[in-house]
Amino acid sequence: MPILTLKFKNQAIKEYRLEYGSNMTVGRRSTNDIVIENLAVSGLHAKIDSMDGGFLLTDLQSKNGTFVNEKLVTSHWLKEGETIMIGKHTVVFSYAENELRPQEADGGMDETMVMDTNTYRDMVAKSSPGKAAPKPKTPSGAPPKPPAAPRSGDIGVLTYLAGGAGDIELTNKLTKLGKNKANDIVISGLMVGQTAAAISNRPNGYHIGYVGGMAKPKVNGEAVKESVLLKEFDVIEIGSTKFQFMYQN
Repeated sequence: MPILTLKFKNQAIKEYRLEYGSNMTVGRRSTNDIVIENLAVSGLHAKIDSMDGGFLLTDLQSKNGTFVNEKLVTSHWLKEGETIMIGKHTVVFSYAENELRPQEADGGMDETMVMDTNTYRDMVAKSSPGKAAPKPKTPSGAPPKPPAAPRSGDIGVLTYLAGGAGDIELTNKLTKLGKNKANDIVISGLMVGQTAAAISNRPNGYHIGYVGGMAKPKVNGEAVKESVLLKEFDVIEIGSTKFQFMYQN
């Protein structure tokens, strides 16, 4: 299994084992697999998914971005020895000795870097000359949450992370998921209900709700008890099937 080595100022803090067929989240919240307690790190900052024999790093719209070898990325297929920069910490990705490694892609998805750090900093400087304005606060003192509503014309999409392949556009007002073949999305599994969950398309976004069965749907690892408003990059689990929710215009 590959190893993730968390470092601060080149000092190793902890090692994590990446298992094939699983995923790991990185962020400041204690619910993450890799917790980095630093204010420069978002609550849910980035995630690493085991997919197609490789490991895909995805930035979860973090405030300060995710970097690989000093280049800003939105998503990136990790390779041996690469250094992920999150806030003031680094995470080194490496394979165990004599471990079989996936064949590196020729372009395509492997070429996912957005811009180098100098360009990024120049753009930030141009858009925010001088001292950055403080973030507005709610009466309680906490920063306000960003608006959850999608932009006009956006369509929700489910991308398979496990249990299937491809993308599913959520164009119906109500999308049913479950074991019954009459559902819009059929999910197999002993504990999966005939209709396990439903995703409704409402004016303020897409909501997922539990319908029936022993296997309750989960969003980012938490069981859905009431209707949950989906945010971009949320991970939905029903039985052994996993999706990532995103918007596309």
